[in-house]
Amino acid sequence: MPPLAFLLLLPLLHLLGPALAESPDRYAVRYAPLATGANGNAAAQEYVDPTYPLPGPPPAAPTCTVPVLSYSFANTYGAPPAKAAYAPPPGCPAPWSQVVLSFSAACAGDQYDRVAAVWLDGSELLRTTTAEPTPEGVSWTVRKEVTRYSALLRSPPDGVLSVMLENLVNDQYTGVYNVTISLEFHGTPAYLSGVNSPSPDVGVADPSPATPTLPESYFQPADLILPISEATRDNGYWFRIQNSSDSRSKLVTIPSSTYRAVLEVFVSPHSNDEFWYSNPPDLYIQENNLTTQRGNAAYREVVVSVDHHFAGSFVPFPVIYTGGINPLYWQPVSALGAFDLPTYDIELTPFLGLLVDGKAHEFGISVVDGIAEWLVDANLHLWLDPSASAVQASLGRYRTPRLSISRRYTTQLLNGSFSIHAKRKSFFSGWVKSSLGNFTTEVETELEARSLVEFTSDGRNKTIQMKAEQETEVLVRSEARKVIGKLKTESEYPLSFYMDTEDGEDGMSVVKGSLSHALKLETEVKSDGFENEAKLVDEQTAEGWMVVKDHDVINGSAATSQMYRYSDDRWRYQRMINAVDGLVLGDNVSESYRVQDAAKAKACLPGRSCDGTASAAERWVDIAAM
Repeated sequence: MPPLAFLLLLPLLHLLGPALAESPDRYAVRYAPLATGANGNAAAQEYVDPTYPLPGPPPAAPTCTVPVLSYSFANTYGAPPAKAAYAPPPGCPAPWSQVVLSFSAACAGDQYDRVAAVWLDGSELLRTTTAEPTPEGVSWTVRKEVTRYSALLRSPPDGVLSVMLENLVNDQYTGVYNVTISLEFHGTPAYLSGVNSPSPDVGVADPSPATPTLPESYFQPADLILPISEATRDNGYWFRIQNSSDSRSKLVTIPSSTYRAVLEVFVSPHSNDEFWYSNPPDLYIQENNLTTQRGNAAYREVVVSVDHHFAGSFVPFPVIYTGGINPLYWQPVSALGAFDLPTYDIELTPFLGLLVDGKAHEFGISVVDGIAEWLVDANLHLWLDPSASAVQASLGRYRTPRLSISRRYTTQLLNGSFSIHAKRKSFFSGWVKSSLGNFTTEVETELEARSLVEFTSDGRNKTIQMKAEQETEVLVRSEARKVIGKLKTESEYPLSFYMDTEDGEDGMSVVKGSLSHALKLETEVKSDGFENEAKLVDEQTAEGWMVVKDHDVINGSAATSQMYRYSDDRWRYQRMINAVDGLVLGDNVSESYRVQDAAKAKACLPGRSCDGTASAAERWVDIAAM
């Protein structure tokens, strides 16, 4: 989800009054919150991001917690990232059943929200944004499973963990972000070592099986991870994209034994494009002689290329940072994705025919219609043939994808209505012959997005509506064209809100509004008799008002509700949280699991991982309700 509301550029905008076309905007709260402690004084708050809790490790698994970095980010704007040495823990050697990165932060004073990132040897592990502090202080913790980076964590080339958090401290903005980062490693217990530990033939398929199947290694973490990121590092490892023609790229040589490739993209918009989904077209800005640079209308699409061939794209999830739109909405429940921005996987296996020749190839990232600025980088996940030094591969069918986009704009002075409808469909295929078999990978993606930006009452009232939908299906076929693997993902994220602004006295204004935001994901995986479907629906609503002077909130009230629902073939989890004026009034969790019998339930529960298949006698059991 996008991080918005951190300043990566010197925050001069707070010196200006909120221009009509610049709403929504990012603000800082300048009054004591209503939440109070037992003594009647305002209490320090712990901010929360209701998500599916990480499963615990298997019982009796060796566990090690490795503190990596502790740093106070004060006046760090323009400074290089903070760095710390990293090495895998000798007490918990790989392979790991789970690795968790913990990012804990605390801050007190006045401050804007900021963007932060954690890299290991140039590969990004976490993109996050900060909560806006109060004078009494706030704290929060982000826990992210990073098991997919096991290859990098096991053998880091340089062993340098870097953290970027550009902050500005002066007489007005006093908040210092104190950050600690640790890694938790959970090994494989002895009773599972025969099941999960690699064997000499791990990942190797029967050269002539009766029914070809995908190797087990296909579904395990990649064997090698290469950063597609800025090499200079002094200003962070992320590329800084300034406009739609500003494609950033890196030349990389990949091993000739690569049989699968996936590019994981990190992205966040800032400055003039932080609220890209609400930007008016340049026509509106020019006709009204406005000074704002927040234009180029309300459509953005991140595009990935391989040697200048289009290889995939996505509309980024519209993350709202904790100072965005109305910061009272996000106290103490953060906006969707603000603490752990989503990443986006692009299946590049069909393009291995271009890449496994031992030469350097260009991996590029750009933003359709983007303006300053977007922070992007990527990790290239590679799976290597365990028994051969080279594979054979070829790019097959390539349907050149074209963006179909229609725009309808109407303006009448400061009033206007701007709608956009965009579609893109792509199809790629390619085969790879390795010791694991001869497999053809087909990737079909369909994307559709709609947006509407309306200004009424001479631009004082704004209504924003957007919805992006994307469906991607990856099919893996045997040499006989039989489908032996399938991965299907469907995503949908609607966002709508309105803001009504009334001018007051002494340069103040009253802003009223409401918001509805959701992230909906469905995944389906099938392979060799294995099948799993998972569904996530994360919905958030908020409403309230605030009194604003310049970019400071000096009074207001807000209520926020969030419903988080996750289910798969084995688990169901639901959490509903309600907050009013900084106080959590309700936080209800329910969880259930599917079991075959009581003995199996007892064995499965601690690690949420079970062996065997459920029988007809399976049932759903409620394990938590509070």
